[in-house]
Amino acid sequence: MTWNPGTWRSKTAAQQPTWPDITELEQVEKELASVPPLVFAGEARELRQRLASVSNGEAFLLQAGDCAESFDGFNADAIREKLRVILQMAVVLTYSSGVPAIKVGRIAGQFAKPRSRPTETVDGTELPSFLGHMVNDLPFSEHDRRPTPARLLQAYHQSASTLNLLRAFTKGGFADLHRVQAWNHEFVGSSNEGQRYAKLASEIDRALRFMEATGVSSQHPEIHEAEFFTSHEALILQYEEALTRRDSLTGEWYDCSAHMLWIGERTRDLDGAHLEFLRGVHNPIGCKIGPTATPDDVVGLCDALDPGREAGRLTLISRMGAKQVADRLPPLLDAVRQSGHPVVWACDPMHGNTFTSESGHKTRHFDDVLAEVTGFFAAHREMGTWPGGIHIELTGENVTECLGGAEEVQPKDLGKRYETMCDPRLNGRQAVDLSFRVAELLAP
Repeated sequence: MTWNPGTWRSKTAAQQPTWPDITELEQVEKELASVPPLVFAGEARELRQRLASVSNGEAFLLQAGDCAESFDGFNADAIREKLRVILQMAVVLTYSSGVPAIKVGRIAGQFAKPRSRPTETVDGTELPSFLGHMVNDLPFSEHDRRPTPARLLQAYHQSASTLNLLRAFTKGGFADLHRVQAWNHEFVGSSNEGQRYAKLASEIDRALRFMEATGVSSQHPEIHEAEFFTSHEALILQYEEALTRRDSLTGEWYDCSAHMLWIGERTRDLDGAHLEFLRGVHNPIGCKIGPTATPDDVVGLCDALDPGREAGRLTLISRMGAKQVADRLPPLLDAVRQSGHPVVWACDPMHGNTFTSESGHKTRHFDDVLAEVTGFFAAHREMGTWPGGIHIELTGENVTECLGGAEEVQPKDLGKRYETMCDPRLNGRQAVDLSFRVAELLAP
């Protein structure tokens, strides 16, 4: 079928809000279609090139950020701290493994979340589920849970502001490798993994001084700036369609809401609207793959999203759960390899390991996260394929949402700083700890 940004409307679209005012929605879509793009097609093509190097086993993808961004918690400090942790993780991975870490944030657009049920019932009252701040609000009231199209515009404007800050931080000196020691935020620096990071930072600092002392310039842009890309789940299709533009250089369509978009486990239906929309844009695309996926399912997704078998086009993000990854993943790796699709394989060790604690908090245990990553690497070793990356939900704040880690969060601690709107995130200490563990698995 001939594709255009609106052909998804002829398909069944899962996980969409029931918008009560269609006229208001159409007005918002029209306004979004006229605003400047958030990212440019050339930037998305650059990311495809970086991901092609990952698919060739020459780089590693670090995709990380919030489970769902908030309108309420939007400020420069929060963005800076999130970026700081991602930069720390990338430095650990690159320095320890010898391959570049491609940094992609779950940021500047991750405002919508799929849910297991469309409605929620409390004390006999049934209301729409909270779908993220792009759609509605968290408090359980008819007013707050009403899907409101104006929120799509607010998401756009907050994304634009976030991108401005990210570009300033990554190009304006904050990401300079001479400052790796300064990234060691107080709560990380006082921890065991923070001390380990400080030692690594000192080694990098000595290496830079050695380069300068021997006359080798350390003035390359790669030393002073960081390349950073954005991504989010392309869930609310009216928003994604409205921000899709035809590139003036190539004539190809790009979704200019982010550099990379992904399809979730709940929306990867081969005949569904999400796949129909994303098959036609030329951004790098991700697709979550859960334990129910068969080899035929995954190869079918590859055929639909990457018919040209182009390196860097498609990232498959496995989310099997620690107990299932060893059995479920190898047959998928084998099927995709035999199909000839040069995909990037990344591991999401968060979503398959979620449970509810006795206190009622949704949580994950760091040991389960690490176990799934370890199983992911073991499956790739078994099949002779490249474990291309990790996909992590984290925050720069010192939250207590996931159990365990080097500075162990206990069940009794969950309520102290449980701040997420949706899924539990690794805090800065746990994220840096995980990066060291992954680096050990990557080390030659």
